[in-house]
Amino acid sequence: MTRTDLEYSPAAAGDEAMLPSPYRITQRREDTADTVTLAMEPLSGEQPSFVAGSFMMVEAFGVGEVPISISGDPTRPGPLEHTIRDVGAVTHALVDSEPGTVLGVRGPYGNGWNVADGVGGDLVVVAGGIGLAPLRPALLEAFSRRGDFDRVVLLYGARRSEDVLYADQLVAWRERFDIDVQITVDYRTPDWDGRVGLVTGLVPRAGFDPNRTLALVCGPEVMMRLVATSLIDRGVPASRVRLSMERNMHCGVGLCGHCQLRELFLCVDGPVLSYDRLDPLMTVPEL
Repeated sequence: MTRTDLEYSPAAAGDEAMLPSPYRITQRREDTADTVTLAMEPLSGEQPSFVAGSFMMVEAFGVGEVPISISGDPTRPGPLEHTIRDVGAVTHALVDSEPGTVLGVRGPYGNGWNVADGVGGDLVVVAGGIGLAPLRPALLEAFSRRGDFDRVVLLYGARRSEDVLYADQLVAWRERFDIDVQITVDYRTPDWDGRVGLVTGLVPRAGFDPNRTLALVCGPEVMMRLVATSLIDRGVPASRVRLSMERNMHCGVGLCGHCQLRELFLCVDGPVLSYDRLDPLMTVPEL
């Protein structure tokens, strides 16, 4: 069910929905040459809870704000973590921020992956590039209750070996032996001796029961469409394939309309949506 125009009005949302809270960066970790993870805490001391799949509007004062998915662990209290790739003026300012810097933060917003819907079956996570960041909380939630799932499969693709996100964590996850981690890169480099090819090529050979699978997918839209099609070809119901649609989000509360996808406002109806809802919309030109 979509929301009414009345529910999207500024009066309904409340002016406070647009006011950022000050957060101080407590830690900065370089993940790749153009991607960092910032840990931050509110100056008020009241750390908000969040669900895997939520995002926040993060502002570099004097530059602007952008939607960034939370990449931390939803099962443990502590500083919020946001993994940010340097792709524009705002993200450049955020990536360059050092510990002690105060940022403006609104949220959390959006619905989640609802990992619990996969309990009793297989959980398949497919990520492309920076798309692993929004999926990391879902994986950490699944790890915290590993006995509730049968197979847990992570299929991850990056352009080159130097673009692999959370490289050390991927090694640690693979060493668990109760998680099937498969990684591929689009282009071979001298330091890479693993798989080469698109992440979509990992889906047909992955071990999971399609009739009992919940699949979570995040990455470029064309990659998500191809992965969803491959999963459905394997027999996973479209209603059990979930994509994170973060394109064009601007206000986070459904007021500006930048992220409208026909009847959907991705910042409030999403960003996580099942493919049976998205399939009729994602391939429509100009939509």
